[in-house]
Amino acid sequence: MDSRIGGGAWLRRVQSAAFGQDGTTGTASRSRRSGKDVPATITRRGLGAMLLAVAITAAVPVNPAAAEADAPPFRVVDFDWIDPTRSRTIPARLHWPANIAPGARVPLIVFSHGMGGSRRGYRYLGQYWAARGVASLHVQHAGSDSSLWAGNPLTVVDRLQRAAHESEALARVWDLRFALDRVLLGGVGPYGAQIDRRRIVAAGHSYGANTALLAVGARVMREGQWVEARDPRFAAAIVISAPPFYGETDLASVLSKITVPSLHVTATNDVIQIPGYYSPAADRLAVFDAMAAPRKLLAVFEGGSHSIFTDRSFTGGPALNPKVKAATAELTLAFLDMAFDGNGTALTRWNATWQPILASAPGTVLSPGPIARSRRVVQGSTIGLPVTP
Repeated sequence: MDSRIGGGAWLRRVQSAAFGQDGTTGTASRSRRSGKDVPATITRRGLGAMLLAVAITAAVPVNPAAAEADAPPFRVVDFDWIDPTRSRTIPARLHWPANIAPGARVPLIVFSHGMGGSRRGYRYLGQYWAARGVASLHVQHAGSDSSLWAGNPLTVVDRLQRAAHESEALARVWDLRFALDRVLLGGVGPYGAQIDRRRIVAAGHSYGANTALLAVGARVMREGQWVEARDPRFAAAIVISAPPFYGETDLASVLSKITVPSLHVTATNDVIQIPGYYSPAADRLAVFDAMAAPRKLLAVFEGGSHSIFTDRSFTGGPALNPKVKAATAELTLAFLDMAFDGNGTALTRWNATWQPILASAPGTVLSPGPIARSRRVVQGSTIGLPVTP
């Protein structure tokens, strides 16, 4: 599978990050997902994406008598790391399942936020995963995080352009690697010994989706050499609203070396539009299409928006917003059942449950589907969507 980075034109375009407040909470139930072991390079020029997310904190029960009943089935741990080789701060938040059975191994999702986000974002995903036995490590990227919104508002465009530069794209991938190293090497508690090394997943939204693709093998050609940042410890990828790698004319070759199973999630109104920059929803589909590896799934929600996948409560519509969040969270774990265990039961059930809000449903096997025209028109241009099997 491939994906591209870079392009001088991209550096002149402005990326946008939608941000706001978290509006959903995950349900609490638990499941077992285990397995065993696995284990890293990339580009130049502009990379694209936007989005952000928002803050969160875990509630602590105050009534001792009800503490056991009210305690969430997970805990939240914050880390404030510094990578000494790059003099770069790397904050991270770990959502960790509670009450892990002795000897059990926990899958880990390493999550990268969108432009202008932070480790506190995408809480609805982190809580949902951890409540069901899957840990997630949300990494904050200092060069493209929420600090972009601080300072003179007249210079925010310049800050966004610098954050979209390919040097930051590479730095984000190294952030994921550094954070994963710290957790696995055991210097931050008992977590490393309990992580299932064969079930480590790279995930992200928007700019973070590009980061995840780079972490699993996306590459670009620069001065006659491939520049890449693959970390072989990642055994699968969850790609939400991935912008294309701008400046690259051959997206397929950018993504051709990605071989891990991948889940792609978007919506028919997943459009990025700000002064000087426009990216139609079809761009999200182009990334999926360009993935050469057959083990891939695509889900497209009807309507929605680019920022509906963040913690914002109303974007994409107050009625649709919580449904898309709940469906996305469920789909990610159904995908992991399929990718790691070959079990399509949860995916079949998911398709039936969420069919009313889908423009296109993923197949029940990890394989590519044919492309058809959507019944939906986004801002005047029809989008190509895969036919539901």
